[in-house]
Amino acid sequence: MNAKRNRGLTEEAATTAIDQACRMLRLPTIRGQFPDLAAEAASREQMSYRGFLAELLLSECDDRARRRSERRIKAAGFPREKSLRAFDYDANPNIDAATINTLATCEWVCKGHPLCLIGDSGTGKSHLLIALGTEAAMKGYRVKYVLATKLVNELVEAADEKVLAKTIARYGRVDLLCIDELGYMELDRRGAELLFQVLTEREEKNSVAIASNESFGGRTKTFTDPRLCAAIVDRITFGGNIIETGTDSYRLAHTKAQAERANAG
Repeated sequence: MNAKRNRGLTEEAATTAIDQACRMLRLPTIRGQFPDLAAEAASREQMSYRGFLAELLLSECDDRARRRSERRIKAAGFPREKSLRAFDYDANPNIDAATINTLATCEWVCKGHPLCLIGDSGTGKSHLLIALGTEAAMKGYRVKYVLATKLVNELVEAADEKVLAKTIARYGRVDLLCIDELGYMELDRRGAELLFQVLTEREEKNSVAIASNESFGGRTKTFTDPRLCAAIVDRITFGGNIIETGTDSYRLAHTKAQAERANAG
């Protein structure tokens, strides 16, 4: 039986012991914050020992949750940071803030429903796609962002190397797959068939969110086979949300406004 530890530690010895224990137990937040929290607890006579311990443990839990969110956001592979807070709804009145805030709860991700963001370049669809994907990652969902052309090229390469099933399974495992710029380039039948396999793998199980500049009526420009086009559209719309971001580029409007102000000056 281990001898009972000596409780009569000096402040310096106690600090060293706490530091070492936090290293062994992998508690970096407590290790970094306990001196300040201990000093605060000492100055607040109403804080009990249990209260002090609770503050320490909650700090560690909060910091671990933050680090997990950061890892999920990094793993998603977003090309840049975008947030809903930074989205300018006044610049694009086509987008309803209440609808986006509802989507930000990620209930649709929980249910495995799809999301379509459709509009011309500069109307905010990629911003919303990344921002909503980030919200999902922060809420604990596994998210992956990819450009449509990159995804198709990866699938074609995987098929050539006889590892297609493994690649499709990898894309099938994430809770939310964000596919950006669908419709900017025409996909041949093989590429469309491979993309269809990914969507089928995820159907009614995990969510897909797409951003596209093509309306559903114009999708045959992207998917040259009408039947395959209809099947893909069905996969990315059934039971889901469709947000139309419009045709007026607010980026272009912002650039023109800046130029006009410069000329006026």
